[in-house]
Amino acid sequence: MNLKTLIDHTVQYNNWVVGKYIDWLSTKSDEQLNQEVISSFPTILATLHHIWQTQEYWWSHIAENNDFDFEKISASLTKEEIFTGIKNNSQKLVDYAETLSEEDLAQNVKIESPWFQCDFSKYEYIQHVIIHGTYHRGQIVTMGRNVGITDAPMTDYNFWNVYKDSQTE
Repeated sequence: MNLKTLIDHTVQYNNWVVGKYIDWLSTKSDEQLNQEVISSFPTILATLHHIWQTQEYWWSHIAENNDFDFEKISASLTKEEIFTGIKNNSQKLVDYAETLSEEDLAQNVKIESPWFQCDFSKYEYIQHVIIHGTYHRGQIVTMGRNVGITDAPMTDYNFWNVYKDSQTE
């Protein structure tokens, strides 16, 4: 497997997982999604909002369009707006990654922000976005258990890999 295939699969997997989580969480009550628990963020919905914000932030750097608007995405948003936002961003990342060649993925993008400076390849930033989302989705499962949600979907990469292959047969 080459880098291009690996990154395409990674963003496709992330998009699938986001869809599974949105489908799952959309069946839960607002009370459960907004119940405070001890974690990195106080609620399930706030954690999902953070995943979306972070995907949008890194998307703006990966795509080199610098159109991230922290204020717009930090506003008080409804559950539906957060769900739609993260789903749209995840699909946007898939669509963008699919246009990139191996050479594009290896291209470095220099970032100078108020918090850090770095100069890594696009594929490393994409990998970071996916790992970051995975970390917080694990927290959402644990947070869910603390508010009575015990039916989290199976979202292991291998499960997706088998699932996607069975869908093409």
